[in-house]
Amino acid sequence: MQQRRLGSSAITVSDICMGTMTFGSSCPEPLSHQICDVALDAGIQFFDAAEIYPVPPSAETFGVTEEFFGRWLATKPRDLITVATKVTGPGHGWFRPPVRHGRTTLDRHTIVRACEDSLRRLQTDYIDLYQIHWPDHGMPYEEVLEALTHLKRSGKVRVIGCSNETCWGVMKSLWVAELHEVERYQTVQNNFSLINRRCESELAQVCRRENISLLPYSPLGGGVLTGKYNDGPPQGARFTDYLTGGGERQQRMAKRFVNDRTIETTRRLMVIAQSIGVSVAAMAVAWSKQHDFVASTIIGANTVAQLQELLVADDLILDAETLARIDEIDFEIPNPMTEDGLRRLA
Repeated sequence: MQQRRLGSSAITVSDICMGTMTFGSSCPEPLSHQICDVALDAGIQFFDAAEIYPVPPSAETFGVTEEFFGRWLATKPRDLITVATKVTGPGHGWFRPPVRHGRTTLDRHTIVRACEDSLRRLQTDYIDLYQIHWPDHGMPYEEVLEALTHLKRSGKVRVIGCSNETCWGVMKSLWVAELHEVERYQTVQNNFSLINRRCESELAQVCRRENISLLPYSPLGGGVLTGKYNDGPPQGARFTDYLTGGGERQQRMAKRFVNDRTIETTRRLMVIAQSIGVSVAAMAVAWSKQHDFVASTIIGANTVAQLQELLVADDLILDAETLARIDEIDFEIPNPMTEDGLRRLA
């Protein structure tokens, strides 16, 4: 497993990160721990969580993922594992967090208290990467960054990052950090996949020029790139549940990922993957890893078998011909997400 640096920080991480958002929903605790063990044995030492997990979020399950992961972490040498987690923020689009402590805004009180709660659930005295899950553009950036800087200087956090952030938001945060001499974001965690390639344009430039690392999540396009939606929404799948029983926002999100254009893109990608002897899922992860502005690609799994399939991407390098064939699909079916989805963050 290759190691890459997070921004300009001293932290290096495996170029595949184990995501945990299903721990406590589709993955019970024993299975969650087994998945973590297999990931660690394969060389993955970077794990990503969030206080709001598991997904779909609810007041009843708030923090459960961190609790599951924390009990596993307590059995391992702490310094060998890089832990990332997130403070929720106000939510965005389909996502509405349960109210905690009477507020969800990103003021100093909420950020500091959320971090302390995560430390308790994770059973550790420090978090390697602490991230803002959803930006709060109504809050002064200086208050957000000053609160995060306080956490770093107190030893509770090593580096900070953001997630689901716009190019404007990243650049604004860097300007504020320089102006007020506070900590800067070292990472940005956004949706990036073969059906959502927007990061290759403006955000890639920001990452390269400002030495910020992208941590792509959902490299399989919410599971669409596995091909499981090709013949209609399968029973028990996340977007199936959103389409049939979710609220308006969840249904809108599902339609962004599951539509005629994303399904056709997936079918064509499956042909390419078959021709090089791998699954389309493994190819999608390998494609994500090959971008120079990406530090670590976040994967998820509901079973050990799914994880092992994705681990094929560890030493898979896509050659120029394969990359050109992939680009041809993108040329013929640009921006497979729905038109409405292009105006929204993932």
